[in-house]
Amino acid sequence: MKTTGNTIFIPGATSGIGLGLALRFQALGNTVIIGGRRAELLDSLVAEHPGLDSVQIDITDPSSIAAAFETVTERHPDLNVLIPMAGIQQPENLHDASFLSTSELTIETNLLGPIRLFAAFLPFLQQATDPVVVTVSSGLAFVPLPFTPTYSASKAAVHSFTESMRVQLADTSVQVIELVPPAVQTELMPGQSESPIAMPLEAFLDEVMELITSQPDAHEITVQNVAFLRQATANGSYPQVLEMLSGAL
Repeated sequence: MKTTGNTIFIPGATSGIGLGLALRFQALGNTVIIGGRRAELLDSLVAEHPGLDSVQIDITDPSSIAAAFETVTERHPDLNVLIPMAGIQQPENLHDASFLSTSELTIETNLLGPIRLFAAFLPFLQQATDPVVVTVSSGLAFVPLPFTPTYSASKAAVHSFTESMRVQLADTSVQVIELVPPAVQTELMPGQSESPIAMPLEAFLDEVMELITSQPDAHEITVQNVAFLRQATANGSYPQVLEMLSGAL
């Protein structure tokens, strides 16, 4: 992926990693469109960061995705990069049947949302110059956090879908990159923004942008802090890492 001269759509970029990447890419000379559900917040961010564009989108709603596709591609016919960032992570107690509603919303947001976005945008991107899709999984795709079972499962599914998508699109010009974050100091989970075991957001963004710059043909972007999860199966530490993550229960 080139780091400048792109037109990038990032649904789920009103806070955290998504907004951080949007601002980093904008600073490098890219045109960036951020997406989110709340029009007022989008308007505030565009006013605060001149040059950003925004589109209202709810990735759990297929009709909203279709409308956003029409808006983005009409305003920005040179769109060539899609980075679906929207996601939720919520605890689930499987002893309580009410966990099902959380599980269903998590799958709708974290898995079906990106898949629907790819279905909408891939035909357009295949006609673009230097097209790229970036999926966002998690270190928890490789060792689950039992406290958030459906989140972990959804990210494992994103990883698997990404691998298959890369193979199926190998005969096109679309580059498929998987971003694999560790725990980062954002508002994804209550208290996570101040957690001492989570990676500071700016440090994460620094490392991600350095990896994209130095490895433009990379299939995965994995910072050092996520290596203990990403490599757990390969290096034989999976049982120990799972036991450590199980301490949250």
